[in-house]
Amino acid sequence: MLLDRVLVISSQEKSLTAILQLLSDQAVEAVDTADNARQGRTMAAEQEYQAVLINAPLKDASAKDLAIELTQTTTAGIMLFVSSEAEKETEAAVLSHGVFVLAKPVSKMWFYKALHLLEAAQYRMKGIQVENRHLQQQIDEIKIINRAKGVLMEYLSMTEPQAHKYLEKQAMDLRITKLEVAKRLLSTYEY
Repeated sequence: MLLDRVLVISSQEKSLTAILQLLSDQAVEAVDTADNARQGRTMAAEQEYQAVLINAPLKDASAKDLAIELTQTTTAGIMLFVSSEAEKETEAAVLSHGVFVLAKPVSKMWFYKALHLLEAAQYRMKGIQVENRHLQQQIDEIKIINRAKGVLMEYLSMTEPQAHKYLEKQAMDLRITKLEVAKRLLSTYEY
C-alpha cells in the first residue's frame, strides 16, 4: 500500500476513534492525529502525508476550506467526512480541487473503496511528479545549451545554426553530451 503515512484531523473524539479503527484494518505504517485545523495545518506542513482525512465539523475552521487549502499546499490525497445533509453542497464546492467527500456515517465498504481511490490517485500523482522532474531537467538543459549558443554567437560571431553545429561536433568529437560541452563553454566565457 502506498499510503504509509496518514493524517486524521477530527475535533470529535468518537469520530476520530471510528476512523482510527477503520484505518487499523489497513496496512498503513503511521497514523498521526490532530484535533483542530491549526494543528493539522502545522503537521501537514512539517511532514509529508499520502492522505489527509478530515472529519467535519472542526472546532476552529471550516473543514471544507481546510481541505481545499491542503490540496494547494500538499501532495496528499484529501478525504473529507461530512454529514449526509451537507454532502452534495460540499462535494460541489471541493470536487474541482480533487477532494474526495464521504457522507457520515461511513460504511466500511465505502471507506475502503475511498481509501483505495486515494491510493490510486497517489500512484498517478507520483508518476506525474517523476515526469514533471524529468521535463524540468530537460528544460534546464535546453536553457544551458541555448545560453552557450548565445555565447558563441556573441563572442565568436557565429550564426545560430553554426553555434548549434559547433556544439554537436564538439560533443561528438569529445564523446560527451551537448550539455557538458555547453557547461564547459559557459565556464570559459561567463564569469
